[in-house]
Amino acid sequence: MQKLISELSRLYLPAGAVAPDALAEHMLGKTTLAVPLVSDSGMTRALMIPFRKAKNGGDEARHWTQLCALANALQADLGLPAPAVSISGADGYGLWLSFADPVPASAAQQFLALLGQAYFPDTAVDPAAVNAPVELPPCLNQASGKWAAFIHPGMGASFADESGLEMAPPMAGQLAFLEGLHSISEDQFRHALAVLQPPHSPAPAPRAHPAAAAEGLLLKDATLEDIVRFLHSKKIEPTFRHLI
Repeated sequence: MQKLISELSRLYLPAGAVAPDALAEHMLGKTTLAVPLVSDSGMTRALMIPFRKAKNGGDEARHWTQLCALANALQADLGLPAPAVSISGADGYGLWLSFADPVPASAAQQFLALLGQAYFPDTAVDPAAVNAPVELPPCLNQASGKWAAFIHPGMGASFADESGLEMAPPMAGQLAFLEGLHSISEDQFRHALAVLQPPHSPAPAPRAHPAAAAEGLLLKDATLEDIVRFLHSKKIEPTFRHLI
């Protein structure tokens, strides 16, 4: 568990945001905390973009396909590291971006607004949500009684209808999904903002990426063999629970 707490702190948490003991209780399901990602000084090291299931009876997997399109665009269009993907335990997914150095919450809000205009203009995501505390996975969603967790992106489509786990995810699997991730450097962030708002030009339109299956890019689907190979590369002998 300590290794997982270290990875969560490395990627997402402001210094002193939550005590390690309190975070451990949160991860064990003994309590569920709303964890602030923005420090008292207005800086953040993380941006979580929610994709929630439509409630109007439309395409039930649309929130997943939108997440995939954005995750691939972050890498292929903007040159950013691969994000993490989580299920909320209730009604959707989260896409997690990490900043190597803290950025002003206002800059993260601008970035989220520009991403929305470019890649998901018909999905309502309030940039002010950057300041909202989050239920950091893994944790128990108190409303649904199911678990939020980081997931292997290749299995994301299987959670389009039900975005929670019946049992707590294994800590080793959660660690494996995070420990290879990289944070966005200051130069990468500056470049992404410039691409999204070039002078007198529209933001880049979403496009299909023929190289979407290349290493490092998020896949819509993965075979069981792909996921087992990934876990073996992390020296984890997979069970069914490790696959999630």
